[in-house]
Amino acid sequence: MKVISKIKQPIEQEMEDFEKRFRQSMSSQVALLNRITHYVVNRKGKQMRPMFVFLVAKMVSEGSVNDRTYRGAAVIELIHTATLVHDDIVDDSNRRRGFFSINALWKNKIAVLVGDYLLSKGLLLSIDNNDFDLLKIISVAVREMSEGELLQIEKARRLDITEDVYYDIIKKKTATLIAACCSLGAASVNPNSDDVTLMRLFGEKIGMAFQIKDDLFDYGNTAIGKPTGIDIKEQKMTLPLIYTLNTVSKEDKRWLINSVKNHNKDKARVNKVIEFVKENGGLEYAVMQMKQFQKEALALLEKFPPSPYKESLELMVNYVIERKK
Repeated sequence: MKVISKIKQPIEQEMEDFEKRFRQSMSSQVALLNRITHYVVNRKGKQMRPMFVFLVAKMVSEGSVNDRTYRGAAVIELIHTATLVHDDIVDDSNRRRGFFSINALWKNKIAVLVGDYLLSKGLLLSIDNNDFDLLKIISVAVREMSEGELLQIEKARRLDITEDVYYDIIKKKTATLIAACCSLGAASVNPNSDDVTLMRLFGEKIGMAFQIKDDLFDYGNTAIGKPTGIDIKEQKMTLPLIYTLNTVSKEDKRWLINSVKNHNKDKARVNKVIEFVKENGGLEYAVMQMKQFQKEALALLEKFPPSPYKESLELMVNYVIERKK
């Protein structure tokens, strides 16, 4: 957590204030709902998304934030939390960050309604304050995330993903929300400026690198304690696998597709696939692409003068690809 504390340093006060406002933005007249949202808030993650909002806002405005910045951070966290609640239902997952998921404790019906509630709370927070530019940024992100998930499901059935389609999927599924955080931060203090577009692109590059790093965890990392081969078992096409499929002989390609399609529950076969991908340069290629996205993200920060906020964003970009979990 040392790196996260260092990243958070220039926005410590904002994050504290945000915490209080975020709790308030979740409140309701329904006791059951308050019990569930209290459970959600007390099991929060690293809160990277609000951090992006505040760091970008302060970097592009030479250190100032305003009420719109706080609302933007709250909206993004509400929407993100709503998508996590819905994801757990879709994936039939009983755990989230080591704790029971909402659907595990309160069943699917309640979890769906809680997700809907959080989503509407986020949208209304923007509408009630006439933050229509911020609302547009967020709505685009929600639409793209849904498209990305559905595109992945569609392609997983046929296992015919090219590298371009893969990038399209992760751009929509993962990168779009981080892009929204960064463009929100800029839009909250400098509406309609070039910084809004520039910071959107910056967030997108980080999101792409973040997802490729996640793909790499599937091929083994003792530090995270995550079992290997989960993506293969779920027939998720990740970059190391796509690269390997596109570069080996037809015979090996047939064996790989057959393994992922028909033998993905066979532990020994999945381990063979992992070794085969490693031997054929799949991991090296994915690392190279991830570092390229990192380089492009850092290049986009060059136009801004040195500041603690810029330094924290650079740290964040490097953390994304160096993290151990």
